[in-house]
Amino acid sequence: MILETIDWSVIAAFFIISLAIGIIIAKRAGSSSAEFFLSGRNMPWWLLGVSMVATTFSADTPNLVTDIVRKNGVSGNWTWWVFLLTGMLTVFVYSRLWRRSKVMTDLEFYELRYSGKPAAFLRGFRALYLGVFFNIMIMAAVALAAIKMGSVLLGLEPIQTLLIASVVTVIYSSLGGLKGVLITDFFQFFIAMVGSIWAAYVIVNLPEVGGLSNLVAHKDVVPKLDFFPDFSNTETLITVFIIPIAVQWWSVWYPGSEPGGGGYIAQRMLSAKDEKNALGATLLFNVANYVLRPWPWILIALASIVVFPNLESIQAAFPEIDAAIINDDLAYPAMLQYLPHGLLGIVIASLIAAFMSTISTHLNWGSSYVVNDFYRRFVKPEASEKELVNVARISTVVLMFFSALLALYLESAIQAFRILLSIGAGTGLIFILRWFWWRINAYTEIAGMVISLVAAIYFELIHQRLGFEPINEHYRLVLSVAVTTTVWMVVTFMTRPTDSKTLVSFYNMIRPSNVGWKNFISRAQSEGHEIKEATQSRLSVEIYSMLIGCFTVFSALFGTGYLLYGKLQMGALLMAFTLIGGGLLIRAWRKLKFDEE
Repeated sequence: MILETIDWSVIAAFFIISLAIGIIIAKRAGSSSAEFFLSGRNMPWWLLGVSMVATTFSADTPNLVTDIVRKNGVSGNWTWWVFLLTGMLTVFVYSRLWRRSKVMTDLEFYELRYSGKPAAFLRGFRALYLGVFFNIMIMAAVALAAIKMGSVLLGLEPIQTLLIASVVTVIYSSLGGLKGVLITDFFQFFIAMVGSIWAAYVIVNLPEVGGLSNLVAHKDVVPKLDFFPDFSNTETLITVFIIPIAVQWWSVWYPGSEPGGGGYIAQRMLSAKDEKNALGATLLFNVANYVLRPWPWILIALASIVVFPNLESIQAAFPEIDAAIINDDLAYPAMLQYLPHGLLGIVIASLIAAFMSTISTHLNWGSSYVVNDFYRRFVKPEASEKELVNVARISTVVLMFFSALLALYLESAIQAFRILLSIGAGTGLIFILRWFWWRINAYTEIAGMVISLVAAIYFELIHQRLGFEPINEHYRLVLSVAVTTTVWMVVTFMTRPTDSKTLVSFYNMIRPSNVGWKNFISRAQSEGHEIKEATQSRLSVEIYSMLIGCFTVFSALFGTGYLLYGKLQMGALLMAFTLIGGGLLIRAWRKLKFDEE
């Protein structure tokens, strides 16, 4: 694809602005590790919320959605739509708890909640396991999308794409710290949204597609439009809808959708001004993530079915691309060749923005684990703030290098998505319960982590080699969750609980609902421990708010879809439900209690 001067000018301006932000903020970001990783704990909800959305709006997300829609229709998106349940649980239950903990990273939580060598092991091991291994897997999937975009749009070799896309990201991430990432995310998010919406409008109105009404009436598109899978097709219903909504959302650890919050979502909550800003940020994130983002990608995916009905048509249109990376996810960048110049530059800049916002967050988040939870905790506790910032900057570069290297060996975005889901299967319930059930201990988490990894390795690499029939990945997920959950529950009751002193300190600091703490509170008080009985947590109101939040967002998501499909009555009805749900949320918000800071 040949870019003209106007396209290159837009792209160059984008790079210059992103780089300038990092340079301007560099001095303040380098003043301390707390400033580098948490921006002084003084960030407003709107900036944090937009940053969360920008991070999850990565370069591979449009490819992933396109892959899902082409294979399983719009209803296939339940694979990730179900994570709204996790998100709303984080909004109304966990955001304030994280903010009260005052830790620098969510891994520091382990030595707040548990005690002794097992807690220290968990913190140190997961710093490397999540911050390095898991994080590199995530960034490699994003880098793979950049490779495919560069191949289709610019005719670049994979190494060329990775070098160009990574250098600026590494520079501003290592210089500006979290604040540089947040401000750049804000700028990049709006570029990304303008690009995706504008691109969807142009592509839907291509002569080959014929406008929105013709698109949704096309014989190959109509079977893909339903929001729910065909209930008469039991296999599809179970794998696409029932398993995700019954099991996946609460049982799987996945970045950005961790049960109980965690990762870079926790990092954003910990950097908020106060509890209200932490809650407001996560609420904004979930509304924007599930209502604003999906439809431009879905429309382009549906249009691609008309223009490129099969993989052979994509290969024929791009014969110079390696056949090994030809998959349905390539249809998204393939459709962008139809954009006019000027808009093409904006869209390419928006995709670069999506790549950079995700990568920069993961670089800062991963280096926070390496520095705070491994280097400072176990290698050099006496390290100066200047030294910690330098280690953070070095680890940023190293993480990017290995992510780019791994990206050269992946084949599709959905492949990486499934691998990540399988590795975290069965651990999610631990992260939900550990705040509210005193009996959860460090051995619980160790068991869950080890067994989920072993199960993932077995099903991915060993099962078929032993001569067994292959198992559908959705059923493998259920089996992994069942095995992992059973093992960690058994381990929980076979091992000693966390010592009373640590549990009392944790309970008094966090003040969670006492639902799962009553037995411990009675015992602790009988032993002479002082317990703060007055709690500001109202779990029933919080769960009610979560359910209303899900109802409201899903109403808006499907209402928008029906309006786009031309089904105005159903669209208007769901939008009315959205307004009602919004009103109920406002009332529920007033019943929540916040710590004032």
